[in-house]
Amino acid sequence: MPATQTVPAAARMFLSGNDAVARAVWEAGTRVAAAYPGTPSTEILEILSRYSGLHTEWSINEKVSMEVALGASMVGARAFCAMKHVGLNVASDALMTMTVTGTEGGLVIAVADDVGMSSSQNEQDSRYWGRFAHVPVLEPADSQEAYAMTLAAFDLSERLKSPVILRLTTRICHVKGVVHTGERNEVEPKGFVKDPRHWVMVPGNAKPRLPTMFEREAAARAEAEVSPLNFHVEGSDRRIGFVTSGPTFMHVREAFPDAPVFKLGLSCPPPLESLRRFAATVDTVLVVEETEPLLETEMKAAGIACHGKDVLPRIGELAPDVLEPAVRRLRGEVVPAPEHVPAQQVFPRPPTMCVACPHLGVYYTLSQMRNVIISGDIGCYTLGAGHPWNALDTCISMGASMGTALGMDKGRGKVDENKKIVAVIGDSTFMHMGMQGLLDITWNRGNVTVLLLDNRAVGMTGGQDNPGTGRDIHGEETTRVDFAKLCEALGVKKERIHVLDPYELPVLFKALREETKIEEPSVIITNRPCVLIDHYQPAKSYTVEEDRCTGCGNCVEVGCPAIHVTRRDKVVKASGKEVDLSFVRIETSACTGCGLCVQPCAPEAIVHADPVQNVQSVQFVRK
Repeated sequence: MPATQTVPAAARMFLSGNDAVARAVWEAGTRVAAAYPGTPSTEILEILSRYSGLHTEWSINEKVSMEVALGASMVGARAFCAMKHVGLNVASDALMTMTVTGTEGGLVIAVADDVGMSSSQNEQDSRYWGRFAHVPVLEPADSQEAYAMTLAAFDLSERLKSPVILRLTTRICHVKGVVHTGERNEVEPKGFVKDPRHWVMVPGNAKPRLPTMFEREAAARAEAEVSPLNFHVEGSDRRIGFVTSGPTFMHVREAFPDAPVFKLGLSCPPPLESLRRFAATVDTVLVVEETEPLLETEMKAAGIACHGKDVLPRIGELAPDVLEPAVRRLRGEVVPAPEHVPAQQVFPRPPTMCVACPHLGVYYTLSQMRNVIISGDIGCYTLGAGHPWNALDTCISMGASMGTALGMDKGRGKVDENKKIVAVIGDSTFMHMGMQGLLDITWNRGNVTVLLLDNRAVGMTGGQDNPGTGRDIHGEETTRVDFAKLCEALGVKKERIHVLDPYELPVLFKALREETKIEEPSVIITNRPCVLIDHYQPAKSYTVEEDRCTGCGNCVEVGCPAIHVTRRDKVVKASGKEVDLSFVRIETSACTGCGLCVQPCAPEAIVHADPVQNVQSVQFVRK
């Protein structure tokens, strides 16, 4: 929906949870919304950027997005920020002091947990932040509740003068449902009131505010006991009563439609007295929560007998097929072991990079190097750890490639003293949290070669813009970071900085070989755009002349998914060595003519395709 288009008024709409949150943020009269893209939360800001009447931005990282939102709240405006669960770790520095200052304009923080780890490196439970930071947590169970609770969160934030966390999960973010929407409510900011004791958090000012923080928490606890967001669903089968929050409510209702359920919408602080009364109406209480035994522990501490993770798993989603056998065992029923059915053989489809991805040449080159330790990072390029490259040795968190590489350099012993250390990081990740690491490398004279992969997009989450693209969230031109100058400013010598084309394998290999020999920090910046963004210009596609293909398989090692092995064979050389052969073809309609496969082709069997096939290739890329 373009910003210039009239936004429909009250209506029934078919929305995902992310869509619904975005709609509610707009309707709430929010003036500022900021985020850093991260699955499963990315679409919230993408959708919000299409609405008019508010400032939306991709921030450089989650901490900055939260600080932008807090600044807007300070002047009395309603504000919003969004992130995935690991992003709240980055933003926690701001969060933990924001809870001391409190807020003015309503401030809502949407945090999307990736239960089941569909696209994340851990499965942390963001509900802990509510307890840790003494702020309310709301948990919707579907798109309609995501919409309604977002509106409620702004009202609650302004009543309590506290930020409010809206805890989503992948199941909520991406599943669609019918949502009854309303119209925008314009909220005029009250203005900033200068009060250093309120906003300047030096120890002398912060300490007197701590009682106020606990008073807000007590008010939130009282609110939880009477909030309509927490309610009891009656049921005729009182053998087990369920306590749920978020999408587990839906799973429980599907699996056990006749059971009593206490549903928590305002789950932090928990309404312990209401839960105590509920527990008295059933024989046994089972707490169904994803993923940690957080509420279970709190209920037991309050003297409310219940079961939880002694029955249910602590990892993954608690879908009906997980709940049903667990509850039957809790009831004392014998649950037969599932019948063993041989797994159906399916064609393997491991995750891989796109056709002509500019990272392909980087990992092909790294895979050819020996005596090298490769410190990786979070992004599309993490796939370099897989087949056929196997050219990534670590991956921890955003920006960790830099600090990890430095630690390896400084901590290495004799067994690693002759190994080269390379750190691989993407453009957006570098700006998010990698710049500090590079500064640490130069300041502490680390012997690390950095590969900064500039593909002019936040590629992993869908090609969003960042300060390296020169465009903002609306696609409008703005300043663009010069990575070479930035690296020089961070302490890398100018002669140790190289900007090169990752499609030119000999140049890339030479640069890597030479820079890893020099015992000081160096940076190699690749400069090809992601193949899925508008900046990418496809070239004439290629095909394989079958009669010239010798099966050497060199092109396969590039890892391009447009290259298909059509036949495998073995031959025994005169020396007696057995050699595997891989005869290939190129899916010309997918090929974009990057030429990576041509360079290692020993028999020169890869040639340009005919013009008709090339037209198909261009159309394929631009879809």
